[in-house]
Amino acid sequence: MKEQSKASYSVLYRKYRPFDWPQVIGQGHIISVLEKSIKADKIAHAYLFTGSRGTGKTSIARIFARALDVSENDMYEIDAASNRGIDDIREIRDGVNVLPFESKYKVYIIDEVHMLTKEAFNALLKTLEEPPAHVIFILATTETDKIPETILSRCQIFSFKKPNREVLKNHVVDVAKKEGYSLEAGVADLVALLGDGSFRDTLGILQKVLSASKDTKILIKEVEEITGAPKSSLVNDFIVALSAGNKDEALSVVSKVKGENISIKTFIALVLEKVRFILILKNSNQKETMNKDISEDDQALVDTLVKDEKSKINSGLLKELLKAYDATSGACIESLPLELSVIDIMNGVS
Repeated sequence: MKEQSKASYSVLYRKYRPFDWPQVIGQGHIISVLEKSIKADKIAHAYLFTGSRGTGKTSIARIFARALDVSENDMYEIDAASNRGIDDIREIRDGVNVLPFESKYKVYIIDEVHMLTKEAFNALLKTLEEPPAHVIFILATTETDKIPETILSRCQIFSFKKPNREVLKNHVVDVAKKEGYSLEAGVADLVALLGDGSFRDTLGILQKVLSASKDTKILIKEVEEITGAPKSSLVNDFIVALSAGNKDEALSVVSKVKGENISIKTFIALVLEKVRFILILKNSNQKETMNKDISEDDQALVDTLVKDEKSKINSGLLKELLKAYDATSGACIESLPLELSVIDIMNGVS
């Protein structure tokens, strides 16, 4: 295989995976407790790390194990999605009775633990009820409600926070810079939005963009083309139509978004952000700092609509868009909540 100058998705994600406590982003509430437990020598026999995908559960599990001086030979990772049966857990039950090779503890990290079968959970429970002193289990899941109460009651539970857009945006900027790329205004924010609260997914999208780019300067148009994200021009056209009270034009833009097979929810999220930005500036003397890096086209649009005394952008419009955003995920026709929102908004301003 030829050596690649741009790493694959998995390599990029693993390359910037945190290796020790200072590198972990946004989970200080968990790190603090785990570090204190190590210093006090009060280590539980079972932990449950719960949170949405890509928030660092298995990464912190590995860091915690290393902080306990557990060697690689005494650390075992099991993917419960692929090893979910009773025989797999019985194999673990047999293994825990063997002393560690090089360390004080043997650590078993079981990812996607909610995927275990009922029989496998029962087998795991027997081990958790009377675990050997040298064994620590770290269970990780995105779906706590699928884990039996009997298992939960025997674990120390840690809930991982979903990183916000600002955290992900800064991470994108940092990683891109380290990889030798510069980003046009708005690129990092769009990649962070598409990452949807996941470090792993965000870096996956960034990797896709970096791999497809022909230059070290990443433009917003490139990101839109590569990821299929809504074009800024469509978002801006929609906002202009709302501002002018032009129902036909607003519905026409929604139709274009559907025709290009763009995620309606992502489109609404981008509209919401710009409308919020405009609304705050229209009603406050304080400069909004959230979008310090918006593009020149977006800045021109914002300036125009903020100064437009006839603009229909108001808090009621923003509330209707929020309703549409919340209703989109469960809608049988994805665009319907937004279309209804447009109609309600225009009827209200006509």
